[in-house]
Amino acid sequence: MKLDAKVYSPSQAFAELGDEFSDAVSPKTFPAPQLRWFNEPAAGSIGLDEMSEADWLAHFSDFRPLPQGMPRPRAMRYHGHQFQVYNPDLGDGRGFLYAQAFEKGSGRLLDLATKGSGKTPYSRGGDGCLTLKGGVREVLAAEMLEALGVPTSRAFCLLETGDALVRNDEPSPTRAAVLTRLGHSHVRFGTFQRHAYERAPDRLEALVDHCLTFYHPAIFGEGGLAGIGRAERVEALLRAVTVASADLCAKWMMAGFVHGVLNTDNMNVTGESFDYGPYRFLPRFEPGFTAAYFDHQGLYAFGRQPDAVVWNLSRFAGSLGLLVDDVQSLAPILQDFGPRFSATLRQHFFWHLGRRADPDPDPDPSEAERQDQVMREAFAALASSGYGYEDFFFAAGYGDRPDLLPDAFQTVLALLSEYPRCGPTLSAPVSLLYDEIEALWDAIDKDDDWQPFHDKVRQIRRFAEQLAS
Repeated sequence: MKLDAKVYSPSQAFAELGDEFSDAVSPKTFPAPQLRWFNEPAAGSIGLDEMSEADWLAHFSDFRPLPQGMPRPRAMRYHGHQFQVYNPDLGDGRGFLYAQAFEKGSGRLLDLATKGSGKTPYSRGGDGCLTLKGGVREVLAAEMLEALGVPTSRAFCLLETGDALVRNDEPSPTRAAVLTRLGHSHVRFGTFQRHAYERAPDRLEALVDHCLTFYHPAIFGEGGLAGIGRAERVEALLRAVTVASADLCAKWMMAGFVHGVLNTDNMNVTGESFDYGPYRFLPRFEPGFTAAYFDHQGLYAFGRQPDAVVWNLSRFAGSLGLLVDDVQSLAPILQDFGPRFSATLRQHFFWHLGRRADPDPDPDPSEAERQDQVMREAFAALASSGYGYEDFFFAAGYGDRPDLLPDAFQTVLALLSEYPRCGPTLSAPVSLLYDEIEALWDAIDKDDDWQPFHDKVRQIRRFAEQLAS
């Protein structure tokens, strides 16, 4: 495969941090790989859209190095709190960082990272594999979240491997897959936790500088980090991650998205959502709704996600504390979360409805209160009526069908009338509920029929285009 250097710009930035941050690994050999789905727009964003099917198999099944890319994949090292219990035995257990490249136009550094590519030193007795159903679910999650304006990694390609897997929590044997995602950083909160746990301030400082240089370069501008003191760099990174995480969490909430496993190794430094396991989209507004069957205490329930994110940010700040004289000096920065979360929640509420509201992230107090009142009334009506979550945004907003709403929403509609509609009117709501995903999977599993899956992706993308217009 020949690549145009004008549009394909590879990087080895993370590998250049050194062997203390990742391990060189080899991918699993798959018996009968088939390319089931690839994301052409995502491939085009880094100059890989001219690949043949043979190229896709060579690079995303065999994982042969891309030109000027890393000679071998790297399993990233990290620790993390899992359901708020610290685990020092983590790391990329069934995936690796395969390559990095700069995005055309924006210049953002993007990762090509895998899921289901085989065992690594961090597999902890697992087989390092991914079920095909899990891969299909992740493709759909990323597409739907992108449509709803949530910062998310993008599913890059999905290959069925020909393996048969045994799983305790679903019918077995089941088909296997390897997924590659394109994301703006896989440096996790847990990446910092590992080096803090190992009392390695030099590594932590290198990681701070890496993140500021490649993921938050606008903070210090063209001058870069030259002459910037360590404490100032640490505070700048924490502030940037706090704000990005607040934006992400607010957009999850407006999308009705329940991540399911909000551990510190599932949050990264760019505020981009990734790694979709037992996620759900809300059928109805229910703060206690959980996505993971094993979340018995509802720790990561829909309504508790903001608290979980703040808790994780506190652990991130604690790791950075090794680089400052007093870790308590970082605590005030975390207070930026609340105001930013509220502002983004307001903005995204009206955007999701297709309504024109004051775009100022910090409107005057009276306007902020007016917008908050609309949201309070809307969620109170959703809670009391049991009306469908996405159905509400369609009927009251982008579908312009207020006649579909029950009487509980009359106050909401009256308040919304002060905010004019903008953008096109859609003919039907688009959702991604559990039963819909199960039906798509049944067609694949029983009849090897991928058409409903491809139709759903096209429907979601049309929805995204209409919402964005």
